[in-house]
This record gives sequence, C-alpha cells and structure tokens, in this order.
Amino acid sequence: MSAPTREEALALDAADPLRGFRERFTLPKDVLYLDGNSLGALPAHTPERLRRMVEEEWGNGLIRSWNEAGWYDLPRGLGDRIAPLVGSAPGQIVVCDSTSVNLFKVLTAALRLRPGRSTLVSELGSFPTDLYLTEGVAPAWRLLLGRDGDTLDELLDADTAVVLLSHVDYRTGRLQDMAAVTAKVQASGALMVWDLCHSVGALPVELDACGADFAVGCGYKYLNGGPGAPAFLYAAARHHDAARQPLTGWFGHAEPFAMSPEYAPAAGIGRFLTGTPPLLSFAGLDAALDVWASVDMALVRAKSLSLTSFFLRATDALGLPTVTPRVDSERGSQVSLQHESAYAVVQALIARGVIGDFRERDVMRFGFTPLYVSHADVLDAAEALRDVLESKSYLDPRFTQRGAVT
Repeated sequence: MSAPTREEALALDAADPLRGFRERFTLPKDVLYLDGNSLGALPAHTPERLRRMVEEEWGNGLIRSWNEAGWYDLPRGLGDRIAPLVGSAPGQIVVCDSTSVNLFKVLTAALRLRPGRSTLVSELGSFPTDLYLTEGVAPAWRLLLGRDGDTLDELLDADTAVVLLSHVDYRTGRLQDMAAVTAKVQASGALMVWDLCHSVGALPVELDACGADFAVGCGYKYLNGGPGAPAFLYAAARHHDAARQPLTGWFGHAEPFAMSPEYAPAAGIGRFLTGTPPLLSFAGLDAALDVWASVDMALVRAKSLSLTSFFLRATDALGLPTVTPRVDSERGSQVSLQHESAYAVVQALIARGVIGDFRERDVMRFGFTPLYVSHADVLDAAEALRDVLESKSYLDPRFTQRGAVT
C-alpha cells in the first residue's frame, strides 16, 4: 500500500465526526501527544471540577459534603458512568483503589468461587503488576504462567480455577477476542478475569455480552481521569451473593456507620469496596467522564483503526519491525515498532515534541487517542521519526542515558 499524503490526512480529518472533541482537551501547542495509552490528556473543564470540590465542597461544605455533594455515592455512581463504555449493566462496577488492589480482590474472589481447583493461568507477557499480584495469591493457589509456545487450549484443564488475560497487550497492542476466549475458559469450568487497562476508552468492550466474570481497569489512560486516577472493577451480578473479596474494609460493609466489630458484606457490587475513597482523585475522573457521556464508541473504534493504519503506512518505508498486528480485528489503539536503540529514539522524538514511550527491550510505543489525535498529527509524527532515524540524532549522549520515567 502506498505511503499516505498530506492531502489524504487533511481530507480524513475534515470528514472526522470526532474532530470537535479535540477542543475539550488541554494540550501544549508544540506537542504531538501519542502517549495517551500511558497517561491521558487533561480535559479542559477538569481544573474547574477540582476547584469546586476543593473550595466549595470541602472548603465550605466540609463533612456535610459526604451527603450534600454526593461524595458517599461516588464509587457506585462513577461505576455506573463507566458501565456503558465496557458493555455492563448498572450495578456491576465500582470505582475504587488502584488497578493492582482491585486485581488482588477479584482474583481472590474468583479463586474462592472455585474450591477444589488450584491453578491460575495468565501470560508471562502480561503487564507486570498482573504477574506480581498473581504471585501474591500464589501461596494459597498454585500459579501456572503461559510459557513460550503454550496455548490456552494446552493450559486449560480440570484443575484450572481462573484465567487472567489483558484485553489489549500493553507492549504489542494485540487485541484478544474477548467473546471467544471467555467462552473457551468457561467451558473448562474456570472463571474469566479481564484486564481492560489498554482497551477501555479506546474501543468498544462488551463484558456482559461476552459473559465475563470479573474485570479491572484504570482511569488515567484513555479515560483521561488524571495521574493516579482511581481504577474500577467489574463483577458480574451472578457472582455478587457468593463472592468474598479479601480486603474487607468498612466501606464494603453492609452497614458501615453501625460501627459493628463483625464484618458483613454489603449487597451487590458494594461488597468490593474497601476503604474511604480519595475524593480529590475521584473529582478528576468524574470530570473526564463528562466527555465520555456524549461519545459514540463505534466512532472511536473506527477512527482508532484509521489512525493506526495510517501510521503503519507512513512508517513502512522505514523498515522497522512491527510487533503490533496489522489485522484490524487483532489491534488495539497503539502501534509498537522495534529498534535496537528504541529508548534513545523515543527520547530524541520527545525532544522534538513528539511524545511516545519506550518498553523494554527494544519497543517504541505510539498510542493513538481518537478524541484528540488527528491524521495530520500521525503524519507529522511519522516524518519526525524518519528524520530522527536518518539523521541519527538519537546517538546524542543526552538521549542514551536512561531516566526513571519515559
């Protein structure tokens, strides 16, 4: 396929039904931001929402705001706002804690629902926190991780209790067939847990329709909830009565203000709450979800595929190995390219205002957020990458020294 042209990019952008959303975000004018799969951009109205919570709800309302400003209901209320983005009915999602903490909760709850089975199956290529948390569960349940060459069919057996997989692989951008995988796992008698961190807000997710058992996701990537935004967890309603999560804090109690010394889990999804929510972080996610209330996820997916395909075409001539699938149905909303000096190349791009990121050992990731990235941005980024490679500017010592954050 031929390389894309500037005229083609401008024509696609002019016809883009999502182009108006770019004005709802605050981004520096001299930056091409292709890292929304790590930290989403700032919605323009978020500072006002934070100001209102700090100055009015906290400053004037004080403790009364737990009731008068609706603070107490935010974990469930924000969960119901996220529900349409992941194909969930109301009452099955709560916003709380971090992805890691929520993953520990749902893994333990799922394992307890399968007594007599001892194996938890995951992937060695999963995001590290997923693996670390499964290791935390391992003292009580045997942990089996997929090795190179293993297939899910080979790993599933009568002892498999739970399978944990990422819907979109954080490193390669590979998209799993949620419906097919969930059906296969459940046919073996196991429960299915999905990590949605790299898919929620980037493409349509259908947890209920696919019959998923549990899921976790974060609020700071494509959802644009801000750095450290709270995560969310999903538990299918059919598991609510029997599920028992391990972090039984007072916010998950059936009567938290009765101050009883004995724990009794709340009804429904509320039993997955633990402690007092960090309300200032909730305000950022609450503001970001205002944007999503008017977004058509089918349009998001169509533009995501257009942007990623455009970037693949624009970079094909560079001869870089591509680890991201080229088949639309197998690709999330990022493109990952390989280069032996990937870290330095990414740093050289950042110095030019093109922000992507690096993943060990040799992967350059470029995330395409449909609400604020254009085809012209994609072409400019590809041209900057070409220039960095051809000029070898990435060999400059200031780009080769590793930092803590990229």
